[in-house]
Amino acid sequence: MELWIPISIAAAFSQNLRFMLQKHLKATGLTTAGATFSRFLFAAPLAAALLAFYLSQTGAEMPLTSARFWIFACLGGVAQILATMLVVALFAERNFAVGITFKKTEVIQTALFGLIILGEGISGNGLFAIIVGLVGVIVLADPPKSSGLRWHQRIFNRASVYGLGAGALFGFSGIAYRGASLALGDHGFFLRAVFTLMCVTTFQTIAMALYLRFREPGEISRVAQNWRITSLVGLTGMLGSLGWFTAFTLQNAAYVKALGQVELVFTFLASYFIFKERSTWREMAGIGLVIVSIILLVLAL
Repeated sequence: MELWIPISIAAAFSQNLRFMLQKHLKATGLTTAGATFSRFLFAAPLAAALLAFYLSQTGAEMPLTSARFWIFACLGGVAQILATMLVVALFAERNFAVGITFKKTEVIQTALFGLIILGEGISGNGLFAIIVGLVGVIVLADPPKSSGLRWHQRIFNRASVYGLGAGALFGFSGIAYRGASLALGDHGFFLRAVFTLMCVTTFQTIAMALYLRFREPGEISRVAQNWRITSLVGLTGMLGSLGWFTAFTLQNAAYVKALGQVELVFTFLASYFIFKERSTWREMAGIGLVIVSIILLVLAL
């Protein structure tokens, strides 16, 4: 088994734990931005400590950066911030399983972006997979209590916009992080992953702190007051990101994202056993279609 496979599965598990904790944080009264900030506040020093420990134990030299590295790192960092905020906001609209499934359309959207922006063709099987996924998303976008609403109100709502937007931004951030890691040259894959993680999380922490300071005064203090949970959010976020960054360094981001769909299994288990949430038959059908489309797309790669 190639190393990037178990690393990606572990990253998906850690990411699922982090979203569960952030869902709880949202329920405690933190704003969407505050719950998002908690993901970076503790992750940055943990990543810096891990990098310092690795350098001290191996004697490796600090990688040299370039403009290409910082462009990729900063663009990916901003995209991930916005994507995380959309996911946290989505939790207030629909249940945990449906929210994460919306986010998981990132694989399908990556294929579409490749066709539109890069001119990369897709096979007939790939096109069929995208159509199946589109049907699933439309079914999911229909709110549970939608009687009396017109068809466009049932499909085009905040839940669908948040979920699809998060998927697109997460897909872009994955590509950007792989680009940043590869821009570091010939250093070992783990050093490149940890260094990129440290730079990105530090940038994200500073950017979010400035935003909260001027747009949501007092929210940073509320995040600190909930340190028992926010520190766990930071720890699971750092471990998940470390896994993704390492996998992106070892393998094409599209394959990593495709394997990352295993997070859906962890999500459904958490939704049923922890949050005691029950999906409707229509939601289950939509989730099933999205999962089938993901499998078909992976087979078409």
